[in-house]
Amino acid sequence: MLELKNIKRTFTTEELETTALNQVNLQIQEGEFAAIMGPSGCGKSTLLNILGLLDQPDSGTYHFDGEEVAGYSAGQRVKLRKNNVGFVFQSFNLIDELNVFENVELPLIYSKMPKAERKARVESVLKRVNIGHRAGHYPQQLSGGQQQRVAICRAVVANPKIILADEPTGNLDSKNGIEVMKLLSELNQEGTTIVMVTHSPRDAEYAHRIINLFDGQIVTEQGVASGG
Repeated sequence: MLELKNIKRTFTTEELETTALNQVNLQIQEGEFAAIMGPSGCGKSTLLNILGLLDQPDSGTYHFDGEEVAGYSAGQRVKLRKNNVGFVFQSFNLIDELNVFENVELPLIYSKMPKAERKARVESVLKRVNIGHRAGHYPQQLSGGQQQRVAICRAVVANPKIILADEPTGNLDSKNGIEVMKLLSELNQEGTTIVMVTHSPRDAEYAHRIINLFDGQIVTEQGVASGG
């Protein structure tokens, strides 16, 4: 489904050139749950941003669902991302001025889905994660665990092919973190491909495969026996 070959990404300032990714080769299969681990600054978020078409490599090839996208323009990346990728962030990234329903509805508005269909889709996904009773509440009225569930709803409401999660439990206590990981695992079991960046060995156990990065390179890959 996703295939990176010899991906390199360098960031340059006036004083310094930093190689974030160095000749990275990676395949993500459809329906897989992969965890990316490694120390801070090793390139995890850069890799996730390239996978999610938020950034593009300096060199190498990236096939997204069979399509070469490494050289896409910003507009082409937006179009492909809008219909295929859902994001879950550590900081939730909900809009404070919008209530739960409106936050989840937002991607569907961008895709110009008819209002009645949007309403049915949002209500269905909120019910799916037991947050429907909070549809009229605002983010600041929710707990961290509830906010992350809303963020996951927003990520999956358009039925993306892949969810990219960047430290999805990083701002949660252990109880809420486990709930969020169980939800991601259930979505994966229903067919959604998930790639997650995490520092947590416990969270990584929910994945099928752990990819370890160090200094911008993949150093090891290992299967996970239990998958959570």
